[in-house]
Amino acid sequence: MTMYESDDPRAGLSTAKGGSGQAAASASDAFGTSTYARYYDSEPQERSDHARTWYTRGQNMVVCYSEVEDGAVFERDGQVDEYVLLLPETNVSATVEANGETQEVEPFSITMIPPGDSRIKLHGEGPAVRLISTRSPDIVAKVHNADRYPGDHPHVPELESWPTPNGGFRIRSYSLDVPDEEGRFGKIFRCTTFMVNVFPPQGPRDVTKLSPHHHDDFEQCSLAVKGWYMHHLRWPWTADQNEWREDEHERCLAPSVCVIPPRVIHTSAPSDPQTNVLVDIFSPPREDFSDMPGWVLNADDYPRK
Repeated sequence: MTMYESDDPRAGLSTAKGGSGQAAASASDAFGTSTYARYYDSEPQERSDHARTWYTRGQNMVVCYSEVEDGAVFERDGQVDEYVLLLPETNVSATVEANGETQEVEPFSITMIPPGDSRIKLHGEGPAVRLISTRSPDIVAKVHNADRYPGDHPHVPELESWPTPNGGFRIRSYSLDVPDEEGRFGKIFRCTTFMVNVFPPQGPRDVTKLSPHHHDDFEQCSLAVKGWYMHHLRWPWTADQNEWREDEHERCLAPSVCVIPPRVIHTSAPSDPQTNVLVDIFSPPREDFSDMPGWVLNADDYPRK
């Protein structure tokens, strides 16, 4: 059974064929639980000078979503691995310093920041998103959904970083102003710890052409930055009917995050009649997306696993 329509670019993925998404688990806990973080309707976990920040985790990742004012600063001392700065709109830029290097980062961009000491200073007013792995306990301690992760997820392997970038670690920034291309799925960038897919703005989705599918061994984090989305999740059945769960149909405005566990059938429908923008986040990078020629826009900088 194919999980996507024939005209969906993902139909050619090595992971595109599968069954019903059912898993040979003896308990429903094996599937984990979803997270719906509605930042527009909740207090931030942190308030600092010129910034309000919400922290939401997955098994391997933490989304640090900030609404910033001009002059906001974020610093990392002795960061253990590479992390990401996403500036999803055109009204916020940044000065990034890392290990003696300084780079001016344009708005509407994604920037890979190396391990070690780093400092981000934001210019303008709007959203700024940092993606940091759960190897940083100080960041994990700030999340609002810690109860979703009492232990390691049984179907998510331990985070293993991908190969060191060509030329070594340094600040690497990429514009998101990339033209659409037929047959390519979104705008995908990867580093050693994350893969980020920024979708182009789109109107409401035809509900007769949704794409319910599942992932066997990784979580998906969907960050809505504009518009609103209906997230539909269906939990596989186990042999014990007492463990079956109701489907989830959650309406999430922007900004918000939906964390989807592995093996759960899901699809997200952009629903605002004007403009919707979604960012899908994975940690570590996806091998199936990396297999597709031309999909990863910075593949020349980051060797694949």
